[in-house]
Amino acid sequence: MATPDLEREAPQAAPAPARGNTSALFVLFGVVAAMVAAIVVGLSAAQALVLLGIPDPGPLTTYGLPTVRAVSEIATVLTIGSLFFAAFLVPPQANGVLDVGGYRAVRTAGASAMVWAVTAALMVPLTLSDTSGQPLSEAIRPENLFSALGQVETSLAWAWTTVLALITAILIRLALRWSWTPYLLVLSLVTLMPIALTGHSSSGGSHDMATNSLVLHLGAASIWAGGLFAVLAHAWRRGEYSDLAARRFSFVASIAFVVMAISGVINSAVRVSLDDLFTTTYGRLVVAKTVALVVLGIFGWAQRRRALPDLEADPTNRAAFVRFAAVESLILAATVGLAVGLGRTPPPPPAAAPSVLEVELGYNLSAPPTFMNLFFGEWRFDLIFGTAALVLAAGYAIGLWTLRKRGDMWPVGRSIAWFAGCFVLLVTTSSGVGMYSPAMFSVHMGAHMAMSMLTPVLLALGGAMTLALRAFKPAGRGAPPGPREWILDFLHSPPSRFFTHPLVAALMFVGGFYALYLGGIFTAFADSHTAHVLMNLHFLLSGYLFYWVVIGVDPSPREVQPVTKLAMVFGSLPFHAFFGVTLMSMGSVMAESYYRGLALPWNADLFSDQKVGGSIAWSAGEIPLVLVMIALVVQWSRSDERVARRVDRAADRDDDAELAAHNAMFAELARRDSAGAESRAPNTAASDGTRTGESGTDHVAS
Repeated sequence: MATPDLEREAPQAAPAPARGNTSALFVLFGVVAAMVAAIVVGLSAAQALVLLGIPDPGPLTTYGLPTVRAVSEIATVLTIGSLFFAAFLVPPQANGVLDVGGYRAVRTAGASAMVWAVTAALMVPLTLSDTSGQPLSEAIRPENLFSALGQVETSLAWAWTTVLALITAILIRLALRWSWTPYLLVLSLVTLMPIALTGHSSSGGSHDMATNSLVLHLGAASIWAGGLFAVLAHAWRRGEYSDLAARRFSFVASIAFVVMAISGVINSAVRVSLDDLFTTTYGRLVVAKTVALVVLGIFGWAQRRRALPDLEADPTNRAAFVRFAAVESLILAATVGLAVGLGRTPPPPPAAAPSVLEVELGYNLSAPPTFMNLFFGEWRFDLIFGTAALVLAAGYAIGLWTLRKRGDMWPVGRSIAWFAGCFVLLVTTSSGVGMYSPAMFSVHMGAHMAMSMLTPVLLALGGAMTLALRAFKPAGRGAPPGPREWILDFLHSPPSRFFTHPLVAALMFVGGFYALYLGGIFTAFADSHTAHVLMNLHFLLSGYLFYWVVIGVDPSPREVQPVTKLAMVFGSLPFHAFFGVTLMSMGSVMAESYYRGLALPWNADLFSDQKVGGSIAWSAGEIPLVLVMIALVVQWSRSDERVARRVDRAADRDDDAELAAHNAMFAELARRDSAGAESRAPNTAASDGTRTGESGTDHVAS
């Protein structure tokens, strides 16, 4: 963030962003998206209102809502894409301050985030008016607005979006250094989530698949569309590193296209059948959006084949790239409007009414959770964590292949640990364990222990960051930083140093149990798919952070002494044990109304199921403790061996000069002691002789 010194430095380091053409370009995208959305809604709004059984709220809401929503979507992708551009597509200056291109992109993101916040605020009363059928003039009245806000999930989501977008806009205005842009990008993606988790996909059968696919779809679309807008604006301004930005974005856009295509097909398959594709308004809009996606893919392929090679050959020759990118951006803006219209159109009703389990879980459970059902019989791929497990395994395999191609070696034990961690993550979230976890507390607690204790231990032992640092080539002196430099900057960033502090890591790891279960959070949100996703994410990240500090083989932002690591491990054990005992001794059932509503015949005794979950929490800490202790012993022994080998190599180079120096020092000390003893002996004898003589004199005198 900006400091007084950086504020004084900013005028020289990053000039004010250019105005005019790029601003008009962004306004044009917003107008195109709004017009397409309004046209789509005009063709389907009447049918939508009839199907929903809601009175007509008036033209101001009917056409104002999709128009504002389309402008909000353009502002959203501009914010996310501009931050992505500043973070990863163009390099900063050598001192870490954003260069001209990055600075302009960040300022574009700040203005877009403010538009995002304003339009999200306007969507709150518009959504209330649309949902209730009241005119906007009635919905916007304070007494109606605040009383209905908590009752309409979508309006509440827009309210949260308003707050998060406003915070994002304020923080963007304070950022001058490159190191903050990745964190601002993450914050902007988080701001996208409240709306991504509501709407058609969050209700009805298979809503778990629909919601997860929509999250991936919107995230990939925001990176793709926003990144394209940002690269186009940079080339339009004749910015430096246009060829580098276009090449990097081309790679990212290819991945985003695949993610959008797969997630879009899954989301559409959940909502509409093949028979409804050409016979319903919703189905025809899905077909139109699919056609637009195919056209965009063709444009992207042509750009990579023609415009991108010309730009790389001559970075000043931006004309062809700008033409391709401008047309592609206009099609993307129209597709955004089409997507808004699709979101305003209700999908066709299902052939059969969903069961209670389908409404609550998204799927049915027909048998009790036997060992075969948990691990072999029932599988439902988790689009978020299952995909993460496969991507992590594939990325690690690519790193191993890169090292092997160069002739470098990598410890087999680390590879086994990493792939085992990915496998445990896949099984925990996509097998019967993941399916029964939202329905039974005991299975949920078993999955919780696997996500927070077993999977993170194995992943931390895999040393993925070390592998990445060895696989990625250094950028070279004076060259734009790449993935290796980004990882190093992340490791040495202030947030990394804060979260890897032993107290912070231990508090997040242990305190989460008490806050979630004993603090009432689990009971309040047990029926929410979003809450279960966030809980799993917390378990995985807090566990990985804890074990990264304790036993991780990757470089850490701070050095932790072995005794501190032992203290972290043994200090957390009593809290785990007490947590498990507390669950087993509770006199009430957590989330009882939710579990009773599921009416599972094999889970009638909720008290017993909760006690089983408590016993799992009490006993599950033993396995990771054994793994941690073995890992620490192995690490310390290897550390001693490395020290011994280093000493031996030094001795071979200088003929044991260090040992000779030590021996010489001890010989000198021994010589000094001997000389001191000899010098003291005559003095003692003389002293004794004088006393004898004196005694003899005294005797003679007597």
